[in-house]
Amino acid sequence: MARFIIKRLLIALLIVFLVSIFAFSLMHILPGDPARISLGMDASQEDVDALREKMNLDKPLVQQYYLWIAGMARGDFGDSIVYNRPVKDIILEKLPKTLSIGVPSLIISVTLGIVFGVICAIKRGKFIDQVLTFFSTVGIGTPQFWIGILGIYLFGMRLRILPIQGYVAPSDNFGDYIRHAIMPVFCMSLSMIASVARQTRSNMLDVINQDYIRTARANGISERSVIYKHSLRNTLIPIITIVAMQVRNVIGGSLIIENVFNIAGIGALLNVAVTNRDYLIVQTCTLIISLVTVICNLIVDILYGVVNPQIRINGGN
Repeated sequence: MARFIIKRLLIALLIVFLVSIFAFSLMHILPGDPARISLGMDASQEDVDALREKMNLDKPLVQQYYLWIAGMARGDFGDSIVYNRPVKDIILEKLPKTLSIGVPSLIISVTLGIVFGVICAIKRGKFIDQVLTFFSTVGIGTPQFWIGILGIYLFGMRLRILPIQGYVAPSDNFGDYIRHAIMPVFCMSLSMIASVARQTRSNMLDVINQDYIRTARANGISERSVIYKHSLRNTLIPIITIVAMQVRNVIGGSLIIENVFNIAGIGALLNVAVTNRDYLIVQTCTLIISLVTVICNLIVDILYGVVNPQIRINGGN
């Protein structure tokens, strides 16, 4: 098991290194001078050169990359061009807003997705299966921004029972936080619920037709134990993969939702940073989102090895 974990950890470190190079190169390959864009076309060349020196843009790219990585290792992510503040402080200010929307969305989507998938599998072909399958298809194919606009029109403008935009921290007023978060959380959850439900249904249908499930039923084991103890447990590996893929949406997938509902989180921050060539924010946010994805994949690989010894043995070779 130790050899398996070490191998996966080394692969994860290699991916992080490659992602850091990609994140660093992302804004540097675009045309234009970030210092000139930040100060405006009317700024003097002396001011532009001074800002370029402050931002280390006058140094070779390899040295810029080294200084960026060395600074992050010390907890120094540099200063934002647009906000003229440390990038670390800006991200720590914006991240709780994104997490307060993304984390509930993930919890709700995993819980309801598994429940709906199990119901569809055990009620295959019946009315409830057809209804839930239809809504799963609609949930996957419907754009988030369209659902958000529809919700704003219906619940915010017509019925006037929910606020149409803005954010309130749970620590400030939990009731107002719930009212403001209902529509963003629903919009983020819908597609994730549909993905988890369809994957769960498909895997459950494969498992419940296996010989050992028929043998368990023939031995008089209760249907509840057959479904939840034997069938569901053996469908968890593909479901874990889907869930791990959705975790990145907690941080990186909120761009559209935050713009629709005017929530000043990481997604909105990235949008402003890309527009204004605030490359340090773009690099840092891209790296953070990638790190979350890599860590989730590493945890999934380790869980695979725990659940299935054959994967652990083969993966360690």
